[in-house]
Amino acid sequence: MPTYEDIVSQVISAIRETVSQDVEITEDTDLVSDLEFDSLKVMNLMEDVEDRFDISVPLNVLADIRTIKDLALQLERLTGEN
Repeated sequence: MPTYEDIVSQVISAIRETVSQDVEITEDTDLVSDLEFDSLKVMNLMEDVEDRFDISVPLNVLADIRTIKDLALQLERLTGEN
């Protein structure tokens, strides 16, 4: 099971592939307001992290994800269940 820090690092790495390198990304970075992710970018990110962690993220948890920290906590929970 990956640690919380590993998950955050992997999520930031996945996001770095789609945003400008000039953008600062931290746990508190908001996917929509800070990174200007639209629904397609969010779904692509979800697909990427699902592949990286070999899990399936239920659609109903997406409403609870605003920041990288929110996403990392959900991924930590989901990877712990596997």
